[in-house]
Amino acid sequence: MTGSTLIDRLESTIRARRGADPATSYVAALHAAGPAKIARKLGEEAIETVIAALGESDAALTGEAADLLFHLLVLLDARGLSLADVLAELEVREGLSGIEEKASRSR
Repeated sequence: MTGSTLIDRLESTIRARRGADPATSYVAALHAAGPAKIARKLGEEAIETVIAALGESDAALTGEAADLLFHLLVLLDARGLSLADVLAELEVREGLSGIEEKASRSR
């Protein structure tokens, strides 16, 4: 893909592998298990990222953050979404304080 970003390529790979044989593809195995399983795996990766942030090396934190982002992309894909959808939401929120944004969601 000319001009694509790493995230674009990763999302493309995830889309291509979602229907592969779960015995040979981790992405396919996650998809076969369903969104709830993927969400639990994302939660595990989030916890591992927090643990790395609190007491492990920068390399460990970077590795866990990569795992976290990967599993987020797989979950988004399982729900028919992409990182572009998340970025569009962040664009909507741009310029709002966190307090204002949170208050707007509770209305």
